[in-house]
Amino acid sequence: MIAPPTLSDAAVAVLTTPDASEKARLSRAFAAAWRDGAIKDLGRATPPARPARPARPALCHPKDMPKRGKGQSVANRIALLHAIAHIELNAIDLAWDILARFQHLPDGTPLPIAFHTDWLRVADEEALHFTMVADRLASLGAAYGDLPAHDGLWQASEATAHDLPARLAVVPMVLEARGLDVTPAIIDSLTRAGDHDSVAVLEIILRDEVGHVATGRRWFQVAAQSMGQEAGPWWQHLVRTHFKGELKRPFNGLSRDLAGLPSDWYEPLAGN
Repeated sequence: MIAPPTLSDAAVAVLTTPDASEKARLSRAFAAAWRDGAIKDLGRATPPARPARPARPALCHPKDMPKRGKGQSVANRIALLHAIAHIELNAIDLAWDILARFQHLPDGTPLPIAFHTDWLRVADEEALHFTMVADRLASLGAAYGDLPAHDGLWQASEATAHDLPARLAVVPMVLEARGLDVTPAIIDSLTRAGDHDSVAVLEIILRDEVGHVATGRRWFQVAAQSMGQEAGPWWQHLVRTHFKGELKRPFNGLSRDLAGLPSDWYEPLAGN
């Protein structure tokens, strides 16, 4: 494979690739090319408004999605893993979109190389997650695309397409942080079902997602400092502005603490 000339070109190549497995494969290959020096320059390229998607799964409005069963049957576990695969696919595109879309801090200062390296690592890990979940689906006789999926995940990207602090506030620090809250219960359910292979996959995802939330938190702090803002109140303001609804309890305080999210930031935004 010939590496794209710049990291921005690599980002657009991934975002415009419709096939999910190929999107994941390219993500991992381009991340390795950056680490190895085959891609050296950041470049400048315009990301698409929406990433390319495969013909399947059918995308539905969240309210039109069929309810997943709560039992531990193979069919219910397939539905759960399919939903996780869809989340991970969107997470690949969200990481590449932030790399292609944003070049400067709010005060106009160019983003440092460390920013791009951090989000490239996130893209690489999200691609690994998708591949692991897709492989797990295959072992259960299913595939990504077999079931419908909801189209709400990209809305957060569209709402924050021209505002780096808002993107950081909502995507890693709200949406990915929600994953920290719900994944332990999913792991417990799969453990009771005896599905230890799926548990092993989700334990890797949970570990890595702590790092992804921490990456968002770290760069949000940098953005806040660049604007002379106090990070906590500014984060709350941006979440109230750009995120629909309240944050959901219960919170996984331990994982959120590890990611650097203080409870006095998110607790005031939570519903009863």
